[in-house]
Amino acid sequence: IDSVSKRYSACGLRIGCVCSKNKNLIESISKLCQSRLSVATLEQYGAVALYRMDRTYIQEMKQEYEARRNVIIDALNQVEGVCCSKPQGAFYVIAKFPVKSMEDFAKWLLTDFEQNGETVLITPAYGFYITPGMGLDECRISFVLNTEKLQKAMNIVTKGLLEYQKQKQ
Repeated sequence: IDSVSKRYSACGLRIGCVCSKNKNLIESISKLCQSRLSVATLEQYGAVALYRMDRTYIQEMKQEYEARRNVIIDALNQVEGVCCSKPQGAFYVIAKFPVKSMEDFAKWLLTDFEQNGETVLITPAYGFYITPGMGLDECRISFVLNTEKLQKAMNIVTKGLLEYQKQKQ
């Protein structure tokens, strides 16, 4: 399974592929594609161009995403009560915070907290789980920003968390 949008950081480009020796799987996917999916010609040309790119681009991009991931992981793991493991293939982290409701904390960050006139939007993780009750104290943080902006965002989140905990005690 491969995805052009993930491999080449081409957000919104909904092209991918599935290779399998399982004929039943390929037959089922083919039916789905015929009835559900239709990739625009322009996107197909774009995908071909991406696949023709020099492979060093992928290596450089991988290093950049690893650096971004590490900024987030390092910052969050220094905060008492925050638990954040290192993802191996995603472009986001799921972090567990010492809060009862990540949704409440996320709203509070937007409405009641700022540092030098800035704040950040974090995404509660409960919507990424199928099991009811999971992720209520977790957030999903993407590493789409450059390392400098991510470091700044992590400083705001960590300082915001400390202030939030003081107010909620």
